[in-house]
Amino acid sequence: MSPTPTSSPTPPPVPHIRPSRRTVLAATAAAGAVTVGPSAAPAASAPAMPTAELVDTPARPATPAEAAKPGPRPPATAQPPSRELRALLKEIDPDRIEATVRKLVSFGTRHTLSTQDDPDRGIGAARDWILAEMRSYAAGSGGRMTAELQSYVQEPASRIPTATRITNVVATLRGSVTPERVYVVSGHYDSRVTDVMDATSDAPGADDDASGVAVAMELARVMAKRRPASTIVFAAVAGEEQGLYGAAHMASRFKAAGTDVQAMFTNDIVGSSKADDGTKDPYTIRLFAEGVPTSETAEQAATRRSVGGENDSPSRQLARFVRETADNSATGMHVRVVYRRDRYRRGGDHIPFLEQGYAAARFTEPAEDFAHQHQDVREEGGKQYGDLPEFCDFPFTARVARVNAAALWTLAQAPAAPREARIQTAALTNSTELTWKRGSEPDLVGYEVVWRETTAPEWTHVIPVGDVTSHEVDLSKDNVFFGVRGVNRAGLRGPVAFPLPQV
Repeated sequence: MSPTPTSSPTPPPVPHIRPSRRTVLAATAAAGAVTVGPSAAPAASAPAMPTAELVDTPARPATPAEAAKPGPRPPATAQPPSRELRALLKEIDPDRIEATVRKLVSFGTRHTLSTQDDPDRGIGAARDWILAEMRSYAAGSGGRMTAELQSYVQEPASRIPTATRITNVVATLRGSVTPERVYVVSGHYDSRVTDVMDATSDAPGADDDASGVAVAMELARVMAKRRPASTIVFAAVAGEEQGLYGAAHMASRFKAAGTDVQAMFTNDIVGSSKADDGTKDPYTIRLFAEGVPTSETAEQAATRRSVGGENDSPSRQLARFVRETADNSATGMHVRVVYRRDRYRRGGDHIPFLEQGYAAARFTEPAEDFAHQHQDVREEGGKQYGDLPEFCDFPFTARVARVNAAALWTLAQAPAAPREARIQTAALTNSTELTWKRGSEPDLVGYEVVWRETTAPEWTHVIPVGDVTSHEVDLSKDNVFFGVRGVNRAGLRGPVAFPLPQV
């Protein structure tokens, strides 16, 4: 892997002193100032870590290009894409994404209850085509990727009137260094019209959700030729419109097998940049991420309430990581993180993963046109209804795929979030002692402590601490939030672990 290129501009030299309550109070009083604050030096015994801009300071002043760009500035924890990642992103092809969407539409309907044995129409035909495509990608992987059908029979239940076979298509690209770490990206290939039980009418499902399947398949095609350190799973799931059945089956199988799924992204309705009023926002993608964990126990809830961790769930840290790695010129996109599990009255395939205790989030286009979702194909009052490919923006969907790729590839190559991150609370002090368990990655070179004001949405300060498993910061744990992340030899940073109190 190539080292991560340094960011620009480089801050001027600053004294190597630890942050203190005095300097933090001064920085807080001068909030919004563009001067660079004091730096924190690693422990004397710690090896040097690859660094672009590792100082304990508010985010650097914006470059002229960043200042002219709408949307928030990059977080202090942002990491520029490596040369390897930039090359990967350039291979994502909007024409291939369009061809995938149109092919899926050509099956007429992909309703979960539609025919499964017709070679040309229905969900069975779509299933078989997706599997064949995934196997063609796997053929060029040198044995690293496999593709298979993951099926079960769903007995009668909500929106499932008779026993129905539900099948996911799953391609797995095995990691070469830490294969036990797993990252999942999916879209759902079933479709529907106005009546959710209508399994025979044409249900093209171009945006909802051939677009998401096209993203997962394009990532599988591009990544199959590469060697990720960790395992990446590319899935096209069924049963979503009837009740998230396929994703629930996949998540439960991972849980039963004890699979270490460290992150899951679903892409659902990522095909259009145009809203119902005709306005366009082709360079923004929403990312929905829950705060209070769906799977939280009563004991975990009590801890969360005591420390104020409502905005620091694993899914929120995952969303921050996406901003840090994929909101940049290499993807051409702004990632708008939404602090919700999903939209009003809607739900996606990330929810079953949240229910199993996995970090998961949902990508969805910036503003939806509901005339082109869940609608019978028809013309009414001079307006065309139906989820047809002519209403899709394929270059936009390709950029969404690049956002997914940037986050997934960096997750798979970087260190995992530190385990057992703790704030020591046996004694009441105005400093903060952090501890964590060292990771097992062979290229791990050290750690960084990050922190922010309790009212800040993203990490604002970074302190390099070296290859250690504890660090004391002269800041009160009562006043700010802390996190810890790993750094590898190539300079890649992993997701932040939010430390819990330990007496």
